[in-house]
Amino acid sequence: MDEREELTWRLREWMDTFMVNSMHELFRYVRGTGLSIPQFNVLMALYYKESCAVSELSERMDITLAAASQLVDKLVQSGLLARVEDPRDRRSKRLSLTPKGRSLVEAGNAHRLRWMDEVTKRLQSDEVKPICQAVMRLSQIARELRVPETTSTISKVNNHGQQ
Repeated sequence: MDEREELTWRLREWMDTFMVNSMHELFRYVRGTGLSIPQFNVLMALYYKESCAVSELSERMDITLAAASQLVDKLVQSGLLARVEDPRDRRSKRLSLTPKGRSLVEAGNAHRLRWMDEVTKRLQSDEVKPICQAVMRLSQIARELRVPETTSTISKVNNHGQQ
């Protein structure tokens, strides 16, 4: 195995570990809130998108409009989402997080990454700077390669397990 193959293998190993630990912590947090994973997914989608219509959520999550509406209704009743008039079309409503909903997502994100504090504490002081520089470079390259997310790509992956 050459150096690049080994690097690829090590990065995949780190990604797997990162995802397992992060998702485990996030699911544990979500269970503690009393929300379902789909409900929290709605909150997360709006955290990163800021506002959207129920139909957009339905497409993004690849669920029926009725299912999306049901999720949204419960979150509105819980004070986590707000329905606001669409400034471009007064007949339409847009969804956005309330301060309570935003706070819940931010706490979930913090909880999800808390285990990484322990990882960094275990590093030797002379290991920190080169790892930091390497991660910064990897992040830069990854941002340059970022592929825009599309509903059709998500649906293909969800429906077929591959693109």
